Amino acid sequence: MQELVIMQNQQAVTSSLQVAKTFGKEHKKVLRDIRDLIKKDGSKIGPMFEKSTYSDSYGRPKEMYFMNRDGFTLLAMGYTGAKAMEFKLKYINAFNQMENEIKAIQAGHLDSYMIEDPVKRAQKWVEEQKAYLKIKPKADYYDSQMHNPGLMTTTEIAKDFGMTAKQMNIKLHEKRVIYRQGKVWVLYRKYDAKGYTQYEPYSYSKDGKKNQGVHNNLKWTQKGRKFIYDLLAEDGIHPVLEQMELLEV
Repeated sequence: MQELVIMQNQQAVTSSLQVAKTFGKEHKKVLRDIRDLIKKDGSKIGPMFEKSTYSDSYGRPKEMYFMNRDGFTLLAMGYTGAKAMEFKLKYINAFNQMENEIKAIQAGHLDSYMIEDPVKRAQKWVEEQKAYLKIKPKADYYDSQMHNPGLMTTTEIAKDFGMTAKQMNIKLHEKRVIYRQGKVWVLYRKYDAKGYTQYEPYSYSKDGKKNQGVHNNLKWTQKGRKFIYDLLAEDGIHPVLEQMELLEV
């Protein structure tokens, strides 16, 4: 149930993909429900949804939507049952938490200057900075990195965390995300169709001969990169950028 709600453009949103996954629905049916809502009153309901795309497991662009709290509320009205109610409550809590985090980022340390006592004012400022910097690195990472288009090698992602590709592969293997097959790493079946990776063929030579063989090189999509980010965060492992900013608090 992680990342039900994320921050995008300083707003708490969720995606049609996440809604489909959480409520156990086919994504195409969630898309249909969203389109039906927009058709009813595009001028009022349309701004609650933002059309976007994602790459499927074959690298093909597919339609999806981001939605704010109001958009999710309208969409989820039609989802009934005991489980649906449980998921709605979890979404409400997730939206509340993310919106509070965004407020903390936007507020910065403005409240502390209103305290007259210099000691209490300084203490309040320190508290606000800690709360602000606890959230800001993650927000910065999503905004500047997650929206970066294109595929990434394990080496490139590992660098963000101060690791080598070998160390990252071992960590992902320990988490039972990937396993070694011959000379290449491949995903376990449970992650294979989630759009986390793509395979790019590359030729290799031996004994000075060219194009003697071809291997498939595993590369990560931006969705896969976010998956790794969340997975490592469970163990308290964060990108070097976040580690440095948090240490400054």
